[in-house]
Amino acid sequence: MASRTSSLRFFSLTIFSFAIVQMAIAGDPDIITDFIVPPNANGTVDGNFFTYTGFRALVEGDPPTAFKVIKASLAEFPALNGQSVSYAVLQFPNGTTNPPHTHPRSAELLFLVGGTLEVGFVDTKNNLFTQTLQTGDLFVFPKGLAHFQYNADAENPAIAISAFGSANAGTVSIPSTLFTTGIDDNVLAISFKTDVGTIQKLKAGLAPKP
Repeated sequence: MASRTSSLRFFSLTIFSFAIVQMAIAGDPDIITDFIVPPNANGTVDGNFFTYTGFRALVEGDPPTAFKVIKASLAEFPALNGQSVSYAVLQFPNGTTNPPHTHPRSAELLFLVGGTLEVGFVDTKNNLFTQTLQTGDLFVFPKGLAHFQYNADAENPAIAISAFGSANAGTVSIPSTLFTTGIDDNVLAISFKTDVGTIQKLKAGLAPKP
């Protein structure tokens, strides 16, 4: 069992090392230095600057009870500035979803490490592309297109790793963008061909809990 786990980890690292290099080819604008040192570092960095420890929570913490994303992007890992790469680990307890969203600055290459996922995206012609992923599968979400992931398994969790060809891919949550940003109720009601009361219920359901 230990040998199988080690083999899976090695396979995962190999696949993603190759993927991240390929995605970086068309990533953020090129820089003219080896790396970018933040102004507050006074020009001096060591190995700690190039090390991110945020994923230790995956092995040290308890499994989440709701969908959770742990990111290693420019905001969390400043050494990525100018490097055209970033990662995210997505944890899906049984029956949870990553709601429809977009990444305006990068495609997303998702590797399913464990469990199963229902995934899909919609292109600019309103064509829906879906797939049921099994452990070990890869799926690419093209840059800027609305997409989702859903763990339909009622009993088992799922975990995936996503690679991006940008240090700051950005995430635009469609439910949050529409219903938590103050867009007028009448605009939304007309757009969705419903009534203001329904829109207000949707907004109330997405409002932060006290």
